[in-house]
Amino acid sequence: MIPYGRHSIDDDDIAAVAGVLRSDWLTTGPAVAGFEQAVAGYLDVPHAVAVNTGTAALHAAMAVLGIGPGDEVIVPCLTFVATANAAVFQGARPVFADIDPATLLIDPRDVARRVTPRTKAIVGVDYAGQPCDWRALRAIAEPHEIPLVADGCHALGARRDGIAVGRLADLTALSFHPVKHITTAEGGMLIALDPAHDRKARAFRSHGIDTDWRERAEKGTFSYAMTSLGWNYRLPDVNCALGTSQMKKLDRWLARRRAIAAIYDQAFAGANAFTPLATERGVEHAYHLYVIRLDASYGAVGRAEMHARLRARGIGANVHYPVVHLHPFYRERFATAPGLCPAGEQAADLILTLPLHQGMSDTEVAQVIDAVLAETRARAA
Repeated sequence: MIPYGRHSIDDDDIAAVAGVLRSDWLTTGPAVAGFEQAVAGYLDVPHAVAVNTGTAALHAAMAVLGIGPGDEVIVPCLTFVATANAAVFQGARPVFADIDPATLLIDPRDVARRVTPRTKAIVGVDYAGQPCDWRALRAIAEPHEIPLVADGCHALGARRDGIAVGRLADLTALSFHPVKHITTAEGGMLIALDPAHDRKARAFRSHGIDTDWRERAEKGTFSYAMTSLGWNYRLPDVNCALGTSQMKKLDRWLARRRAIAAIYDQAFAGANAFTPLATERGVEHAYHLYVIRLDASYGAVGRAEMHARLRARGIGANVHYPVVHLHPFYRERFATAPGLCPAGEQAADLILTLPLHQGMSDTEVAQVIDAVLAETRARAA
């Protein structure tokens, strides 16, 4: 099976991890700061806070903004559940906005319609590795003094209008899950442009305590204070060492992902049964995912059949994602229902994710192309 995504680990990565295992610090040590500096330097941002998942980064974003009960947070309907869950963790209500059917990015026009006096954040998802239209979202948010949060978990290394993901929103969450551009096994990072957000996030990831064990050891003190309610979201040095080693290969891996996407684009140009997602002008795509949208005649049943047939051919197709507001939890907790976001609901029945990762060979890329074209032609015959 050719998986839709896969990590790449080499001897340098293994040596970096082994070095930490032989050191005095397995957590809250110097490798954490080293990884944060590597990511912050790459993105040219002032603050990067390592946490143990991308979900933790999203939760930290909600916490540092002071999101709480009675607040509303606008999120796209088509995303992984963690985007919306982060608001719920803080007692807020997620308000689902529809998407642009061509890109599956949040639709700024629909966002504008859903802003109320209770709106305390707007979250955009840089879906598949393509940054949202952050200028349009900023134009909506600024008159109401609403902060912007980027779920950039798909988009490390992407740019829009020459600006890197990490600098497009007030806070940006990144993920280092094994199928992402680089991995720390599990891990995430919150990018903050405001030093106050950075300080709050560092406390939030460690129980709301104002210093960590290493800092106290360096000062020769045992004293600490819990100044807010936080969680244990720390990312150990072992994981951070792996991440720092992986960052050295990021540009090369992004280039390979973009090359594969270009091969797909050329092979699928003019296909009648499906359409790859559109890329907007001014975007440097990071291609975490390569997603196609089947013709409407397929419907949910036809999409499920296509998924099964591709997997029978050894092609690890997947679906990203069902719409969040139709998950049972959201329907029961917030009384959401079909029809809330029609463009997203229709897209969710028709999209397929094809394999794309830096470890794919040209032969594997050709196998994916042949299988997709053969199956769509067979259905049309």
